[in-house]
Amino acid sequence: MNSRILAVAALAALLTFGTTPSEALNNDHLVYGYECQKGVCKKVELSEENFSKAISLPVCRLFCGEDIGTLWPKPTGAVELERLMKQVDVSNIEIKLLASRKKDNLWNNVENRWMDLIHAKIPSRKSLNNGGYELNIGVTLKEQHDGLPRLTLVTDESYNLSIDSAADGQVSVNITAENFFGARHGLETLAQLIVYDDIRREVQIVTKASIYDAPVYKWRGLLLDTARNFFPVKSIKRTLDGMAMVKLNTFHWHITDSHSFPFEVPKQAELYKLGAYSPRKVYSQEDVADVVEYGRVRGIRVMPEFDAPAHVGEGWQHKNMTACFNAQPWKNFCVEPPCGQLDPTVEGLYNVLEDIYSDMFKLFNPDVFHMGGDEVSVNCWNSSQSIRSWMNAQGWGLEESDFMQLWGHFQEKALERVDRVANGTRTPITLWTSRLTEAPFIDDFLDKDRYIIQIWTTGEDPKVKEILKRGYRIIVSNYDALYFDCGGAGWVTNGNNWCSPYIGWQKVYDNSLAKIAGDYEHHVLGSEAAIWSEQIDEFTLDNRFWPRASALAERLWTNPATNWRQAEARILMHRERLVENGIGAESLQPEWCLQNEDECPIDAYDAQN
Repeated sequence: MNSRILAVAALAALLTFGTTPSEALNNDHLVYGYECQKGVCKKVELSEENFSKAISLPVCRLFCGEDIGTLWPKPTGAVELERLMKQVDVSNIEIKLLASRKKDNLWNNVENRWMDLIHAKIPSRKSLNNGGYELNIGVTLKEQHDGLPRLTLVTDESYNLSIDSAADGQVSVNITAENFFGARHGLETLAQLIVYDDIRREVQIVTKASIYDAPVYKWRGLLLDTARNFFPVKSIKRTLDGMAMVKLNTFHWHITDSHSFPFEVPKQAELYKLGAYSPRKVYSQEDVADVVEYGRVRGIRVMPEFDAPAHVGEGWQHKNMTACFNAQPWKNFCVEPPCGQLDPTVEGLYNVLEDIYSDMFKLFNPDVFHMGGDEVSVNCWNSSQSIRSWMNAQGWGLEESDFMQLWGHFQEKALERVDRVANGTRTPITLWTSRLTEAPFIDDFLDKDRYIIQIWTTGEDPKVKEILKRGYRIIVSNYDALYFDCGGAGWVTNGNNWCSPYIGWQKVYDNSLAKIAGDYEHHVLGSEAAIWSEQIDEFTLDNRFWPRASALAERLWTNPATNWRQAEARILMHRERLVENGIGAESLQPEWCLQNEDECPIDAYDAQN
């Protein structure tokens, strides 16, 4: 028996707390447990003979095997665990901010959420055995500053976590971080080192541990389109809850599109009064502020996108600032109905944009602002006589390069308004890959020190390296691995939707940004998975994001050298944690596979035969 198994066997003996095998086996407790055998948790039927060795599945997965099976994403730094557990008195847990920092409303919300994570582990308060040790958690922030913390591209999200036990049994946890965001991540990891033992019916914590952790990539995000279908705030908050559990840090809010304009802009009320699906389907300024703060508590920046000059329509009907609005046949002017693009030649357009930008900057206070730039149609602009006349008056032609110059004109004037509402701050701007991000137009119109390019083509598209070698920073959202709406029925034709088939979590996990970027990985900020919501709404949101978004989270936080196969047993455990916290995550396998580790994968079967 190796040292790991001895430690786990000793652990079970330590944890009985007076419960004898006869008592456990003669009441309504479980009649099976787990033993660590050759690095795998094996299900065993409990008996008088093996009761002292048997432990619950979460405890077994903490210590059995090469990885800590309850931690997701895996830490990137050194991890040391003493393979013993102690019962925690859940009524006697205290979180203290050290270095004389007083708790404010933000930290009170962080603490309340953390306690909710712990209580979610307990299936029933009636089933919980009383007793256990006091748990004291101390949090030290090296940066002390007034005001609300703000996540930026240079924020240090690292943390150190240590757990120790005093002679009297009291358990002490110390989390040290540069700032709020790292400390919050440390608390998230701590919650995953606390488990519910359903054999002994108690909450348990590792008695001694030391972890250093920091993310590989700065930008770890999810995009949600709330314009094709409206998502109530409560469903957006569930998404933020799931993101916090896996240390994703960016919620990219694609809040408007040609289909609807649900964002309240008081100075341009016509936009949302005409553009929303109904008065109930508007994000008020209070709603947006609520989502932004909810995200902050969970260590998440909420970044708005106002997609332009294409992807506008509903709400703009009477402003005389658009081209090809709801034009038919739509396939001649846009990629899906309804069509619509802003008319860059209308001078008054930029005052309207300034009002939109102003409210977005006031509510979101973004460190990065997304200006869209997706799927601009030359045919759309060319269908407008007024646009053609304006271009001819400038001495331009009507070739593609001339329309790219028109787009560059729009981008320059719109960016001036962004800078104005940002009080002159040169906020980094994100744009989608497009014709404008290809040579020669990218060199003519987009400053590499100002623009971040979000890649949505395939991961093998040679255009990606063309962007990178010019020195542009990128965010990777290659649709062949990270568009989570792929794999449904067609909605403008028969058959399946355009980017089918469905993308499994395995492909998400193995989507290597280093491979995509090659020698230019240092220009990669990170990645986002996207849900474009033509065929998804609040009722199907959770199982489209989860647990596939968790696979992305580990790729971005840890960037593991191993592939999905080594993560399979761990993600099954992690999916259970999502569900116990109210996330409707998709089931990946029968529960039997969760309880019988390594007996479902076909490669394990082949190895035995």
